[in-house]
Amino acid sequence: MESSSASNSLFTMIRSAALASFALFAIAYGQQIGTLTAETHPPLTWEQCTASGCTTQSSSVVLDANWRYLHQTTSGTNCYEGDNWDTTLCPDPTTCAANCALDGAAYEGTYGVVSQGDSLTLKFVTTSEQKNVGSRLYLMAPGSETEYQIFKLVNQEFTFDVDVSQLPCGLNGALYFSQMDADGGLILKDGNSLDSLPTRLELSTELDTVTLNAHTTSSLSMDWTPSTNNPNTGTGNTGSCCAEMDIWEANSQAAAYTAHPCTVTEQTACTGTTCSSPNSTAGVCDQAGCDFNSFRLGDTSFFGPGLTVDTTQPFTVVTQFVSSNNQSSGTLSSIRRFYVQNGKVIQNSETNIPGITATNEIDTNFCAQKVTALGDPTTFSTKGGLAGMGTAMNDGMVLVLSLWDDYAVNMLWLDSDFPTNGKAAGDARGPCPVTSGVPVTVEAQSPNAQVIFSNIRFGAIGSTTTGTGTSTGAGSGTSTAPGATQTIFGQCGGIGFTGPTACAAGSSCVVGNPYFSQCLPS
Repeated sequence: MESSSASNSLFTMIRSAALASFALFAIAYGQQIGTLTAETHPPLTWEQCTASGCTTQSSSVVLDANWRYLHQTTSGTNCYEGDNWDTTLCPDPTTCAANCALDGAAYEGTYGVVSQGDSLTLKFVTTSEQKNVGSRLYLMAPGSETEYQIFKLVNQEFTFDVDVSQLPCGLNGALYFSQMDADGGLILKDGNSLDSLPTRLELSTELDTVTLNAHTTSSLSMDWTPSTNNPNTGTGNTGSCCAEMDIWEANSQAAAYTAHPCTVTEQTACTGTTCSSPNSTAGVCDQAGCDFNSFRLGDTSFFGPGLTVDTTQPFTVVTQFVSSNNQSSGTLSSIRRFYVQNGKVIQNSETNIPGITATNEIDTNFCAQKVTALGDPTTFSTKGGLAGMGTAMNDGMVLVLSLWDDYAVNMLWLDSDFPTNGKAAGDARGPCPVTSGVPVTVEAQSPNAQVIFSNIRFGAIGSTTTGTGTSTGAGSGTSTAPGATQTIFGQCGGIGFTGPTACAAGSSCVVGNPYFSQCLPS
């Protein structure tokens, strides 16, 4: 997804799916537990939904290890200073793990993380004893100090509210799922000394590319290269590959959702090009992914200030993971998106690119056509496609929320022209200038930027919101039928609706609100 500590960075638009890095070191070498700062996880409620209603779940979030203070066990001396390791404390992985402790977090004062009820605010720049930029957090299971909340997404719906009004060009308020074990992989290895349960959870981090950044000790074969443009990060050689579903990557100007499958079906250790490298098609995971960005796909008036989805105000994001047989046992056949703002349901934008059949969802046909129409790599299909993505989803994924800036390509892959001199279809990804997004500038000019995530809901399709989405895609089993019978999950009624009102066998028309009704499985 993105990178780490004091200054987030070293992310590339074409990247590997999550590399769970620190956990491997901690497990293999016995990471020590710091006691200088007490660890209290910020509480966060969310809702588990069924057709009969939603039930509140009382969970909490935990900060990624990459942002945390790693210091000598007997003092406050940093084990990692600037963009490199202390060679006395950390001459090799085993010695470093014995000498160094990872500490607790002052969430609001140091990292700008504020929770209230079902709302989580991530602030961009927070200055205490030192400057901190961004954050990355993981949702824990309700009432648990030992496990993350695991989501199995196929044939389910995930919904949240978001306020991106204070995110300028160059920032990314992200919400995504990473395939990960409930304990972060601790039971995969022996020899750890992680007896403090909160710290155990913190140590399962994820990074993109083979980059292992500030306070990330998994790469302590001492094969470490400091960054050339970020004083806090560097590149290592060890990581862990796992599939990633980017539900939401956005600022006030642009947004995308992207599926990243892998050829491996579980959290898997890797080194070097096996993990993959920036801007590469090597490795076991699909770096580029199959993405849906409305601006890139031809609708430049859909998302932004004052546009169809008006980013000056909060709105609801609904994502449906449609199954081939309308059951969780089926193959993932499409990923659908719609929005709700000010009580109005907003269907996702339709593609308007030559060579891509008009659609407003991600399905196999769409992803295949993008390869030719936009010049996207073939790695989505060769590394698993939607079927592989669905397998990872049903194995279980962890929810991640983050805010970051991009020292690699200034977030131009999300909100501007990328490549910067590109003139081909799909090169324009957002309205931001190609000179925007420089982290040093963004950090200086927009330190008070923030993103607010709230009202997270998860459950059966049609259960998390009063609105329903409709699809224009082909071949997913969710598209509008050409005759008088609507397919399952298609729209079947509502004020102003003129399409089929009879539902296919095995489904019935369920009223969501006065404007939308949907054919749902009986």
